[in-house]
Amino acid sequence: METIARLTGGCLVDVDDDQVMVTGPVVMDSRLITPGGVFCAFDGAHVDGHAFAAAAVAAGAAVVLASRPVGVPAVVVDDVQTALGALAAGVLRELPAVVVAVTGSAGKTSTKDLLGQVLADVATTIAPVGSFNNELGLPLTVLRADEHTRFLVLEMGARGKGHITYLTTIAPPKVAVVTNVGHAHAGEFGGPEKIAEAKAELVEALGPDGIAVLNADDPLVAAMASRTRGQVITYGTAPDAVVRAEDVALDELARPSFTLVAPGGQAPVRLRLHGAHHVSNALAAAGAAHALGVGVRQIATSLSAARQLSGGRMEVTTRPDGVTVVNDAYNANPESVRAALRAVEVLAGGRRQVVVLGAMRELGEDSPAAHRDIGELAARQATVVVTVGDGPEAAALAEGTGPGVLAAVDVPAALELLGGVLRAGDVVLVKASNGVGLCELARQLAEPHR
Repeated sequence: METIARLTGGCLVDVDDDQVMVTGPVVMDSRLITPGGVFCAFDGAHVDGHAFAAAAVAAGAAVVLASRPVGVPAVVVDDVQTALGALAAGVLRELPAVVVAVTGSAGKTSTKDLLGQVLADVATTIAPVGSFNNELGLPLTVLRADEHTRFLVLEMGARGKGHITYLTTIAPPKVAVVTNVGHAHAGEFGGPEKIAEAKAELVEALGPDGIAVLNADDPLVAAMASRTRGQVITYGTAPDAVVRAEDVALDELARPSFTLVAPGGQAPVRLRLHGAHHVSNALAAAGAAHALGVGVRQIATSLSAARQLSGGRMEVTTRPDGVTVVNDAYNANPESVRAALRAVEVLAGGRRQVVVLGAMRELGEDSPAAHRDIGELAARQATVVVTVGDGPEAAALAEGTGPGVLAAVDVPAALELLGGVLRAGDVVLVKASNGVGLCELARQLAEPHR
């Protein structure tokens, strides 16, 4: 406990023995406490974690990280979020783990998942499932590492300038991967060029011995080579990319195969993931693994065995009646919707396509036009388009789709509409930003009784 207080600048309160050892994980949910763990009491907008401090200690927590005394052993700090970051940074400084960080407008979670699986085949690796990529999730992931961890694969997100810089102060990267620069969060950043500036903070954090792994197919990412002190490894389908894909093909389920070419040789890859866009994600993972000394054949073998780990990202489920549900509803921006539509067109193979769309959030002033464009694209491709929501984004989608669109104000209404529309053998794409809640719609659609 004394070490936690020192690293966070906090004070021990209601502690009888400051030498008590912390032997469990650090968590924010008191229901996840295991004996010897640390409970972080956040004062949130809807729930005050301090109210659960006593229950956490009763469940076995060694100490609570809190912003005020809670009547049980606690390290009291000025700000729990800042203290959590300081604790993670201090612990990581004493560990041998190599930090590999991934950012980008799209594909960073899938890239992180692929890379984590590749590196886990080589040495002890920690890579979180899901998007633990902010000022809370990232330090919690770092605090899962111990003296046996060889590779720590982290996703770093940003909602504005300076966010990634802050995350790199917690976990300075040895290898930095940038997937792409698109329109995700353009409303917050002010356009792709501003997004590129924020994402470049990751490669700017590299030291001279670091390695930047950059997408040669994205000009805004490739240009980041001038903003790093580290070595640069490029990846992509461009012929001059250091790590590249050749002979790309899709099977009947839109699963890509390609020849992985890198210094040291080449090897075939057959991904188990759906969608041509995963070629770029796989190459990003391959580039980072190559930077860490993993051989081409080992990378190819691991990529070919890798599974989709994080939910809501091109999850494909086929019901007993032959309806195939593609759940890609974890997040959405114009680039990712187009990629999903391309994948579904291949996967359908002539079957009817039903596209369920919700809002693409945080696109700024380009939002109305972007939604109309996506609506038009979906209408040209799909037999049926269903829009979900009652906001301006859904209205713009419907406007682009035209008079044939089916509009639902919420998930229950959409499910009712789809119940009367779907036929055996249809392929259904469900796509929207996470806050719209269409992952639940996709989950219910995929249930056999539907």
